[in-house]
Amino acid sequence: MGELLADHTTLRLGGPAHQFLTHTDPAAWPDVARSATGEGTAPFVLGGGSNTLAEDAGYPGTVIRMATRGATVRPLGDDLVEVVAQAGEPLSALVAFAVDQRLSGIEYLGGIPGTTGAAPVQNTGAYGQQISDTLTRVTAFDWHLERIVELRTAECGFGYRASAFKSQPGRWTILDITVCLTRSSSAAPVAYQHLADSLAVGLGARPPLAEAAQAVITDREQRGLALPDSGPDARQAGSVFLNPVITPVQAAAIRCADGPVHRDQSGSLRASAGWLLERCDYRPGGRIGPGVYCSTARTLTLTARESATATAFTSALRQLAAAVFEAYGIRLRPEPVRPGPSRGSSDGPGGPSHRGGAAGTDAFAPA
Repeated sequence: MGELLADHTTLRLGGPAHQFLTHTDPAAWPDVARSATGEGTAPFVLGGGSNTLAEDAGYPGTVIRMATRGATVRPLGDDLVEVVAQAGEPLSALVAFAVDQRLSGIEYLGGIPGTTGAAPVQNTGAYGQQISDTLTRVTAFDWHLERIVELRTAECGFGYRASAFKSQPGRWTILDITVCLTRSSSAAPVAYQHLADSLAVGLGARPPLAEAAQAVITDREQRGLALPDSGPDARQAGSVFLNPVITPVQAAAIRCADGPVHRDQSGSLRASAGWLLERCDYRPGGRIGPGVYCSTARTLTLTARESATATAFTSALRQLAAAVFEAYGIRLRPEPVRPGPSRGSSDGPGGPSHRGGAAGTDAFAPA
């Protein structure tokens, strides 16, 4: 039996991989890539495994776990600094490193599980910051060209929780990223009211860098957005659905019911997926299926307990999405990704997704 994917995902679900490779040395990537080809099934690239829903039957091909670590700093002048981080470096560690070096630009991304290399795939963001705000280039292996390439920000197709890496699964595997940060003892302007309240400052204020970074981590923990080490919520994959795009008519109806509506960076109207689920009578701590529960802190996070299987977790996602669609005509798109061959015209070896993984993201939406 091969390496169990359950041992490398935060849901602790998933059967064996036919071949499991761990990539630790950046210089050794050509050897890893050669070992991963010729299997007949696209390799699946795993980051931190905190957004991955592996199948009970496992994966019939090669899984590559990105475990390269480290970050290097290069001054650019005028208080600007370039930081190159290896793909396997935990995002939280990169944020802590930047804050310790008094470098501003990613301080509101602290406490997010997963690896630095996975962040561009989902265009990871929080509290008004997203990785694309400071990212200047990505070094990646292009499986179509079979060589290492550099992609500038404009080539990455960034949008709200979106990128070319996500829309073309299997095309690239991210090896390292470069962000441009600013030497400063102050954080970026506070854009979220509840964070401003916890810091006792007004919107737009620039609190001390370390204080702001710690406030983000504390806020995430208090709102159930952190990954606990133990307890009933320890086996999870974070938020299971993206906040869905809605029409102006749907937005008006939600606002009439005192529901939250916001515009994303592209100007699209979005509803709160968690609010929609709660309007469909799902609640924190509630049982959804065999071994699958809403977390005790928030409805939008599903947790796996002792009897859970990947099949049961998938069924729970479908059940939730179907309930919202029936009640509101709104389609929820899942965040957890599943190991599997790429689909569509970009068929090929898989690349990492948000917090590790690659697969089609509409798999659980109702037809």
